[in-house]
Amino acid sequence: MQLYLVRHTTPAIAKGMCYGQTDVPIDPVFFDQEYELIRTRLPNQIDVFYSSPLRRCLDLAQALSPVVLQDKLLMEMNFGDWEMQRWDNIPAEPLNKWMNDFVQETTPGGENYIALNLRSTQFIDRLLQLDYQRVCIVTHAGNIRSLISRVLALPLENSFRIDIQYGAVIQLSVYKDSRLNKLHF
Repeated sequence: MQLYLVRHTTPAIAKGMCYGQTDVPIDPVFFDQEYELIRTRLPNQIDVFYSSPLRRCLDLAQALSPVVLQDKLLMEMNFGDWEMQRWDNIPAEPLNKWMNDFVQETTPGGENYIALNLRSTQFIDRLLQLDYQRVCIVTHAGNIRSLISRVLALPLENSFRIDIQYGAVIQLSVYKDSRLNKLHF
């Protein structure tokens, strides 16, 4: 199965804000240009489009296809009490504690990266039971990093070394026999 992981386009939110599962819209100033670039990176034939139900993903997915399946498993990490706070306004002690172990450490009132990874793994495992050749998944940077980690058996703590820009398209070959999985550049 060929997976095309697409990060949503630039959101309409001030830089430096923590917005995980907050439902912020896409920025219309950047959308057309980013959409066209995404479109050129996707094959003409996609069997199914999946999307996070958050607007910044769903709006892009619906521009790419008239039929989109929404799945809450594809939502970004829940940052709990930090949602809609400026990163530089979050108290240093809990922020540093989380940054030193973002995989295990849970954000206040939110979740940790393991929880997001479990959702991503559940989604991929379910997807592998279906008979698709090409799947497009419009989601968030955290989910894309988690999915890449799952598919390529990379340690979660190393996944944030993967730079996922707005509008990025990552192609993976994914099989039930995970030894055959590949990342395509």
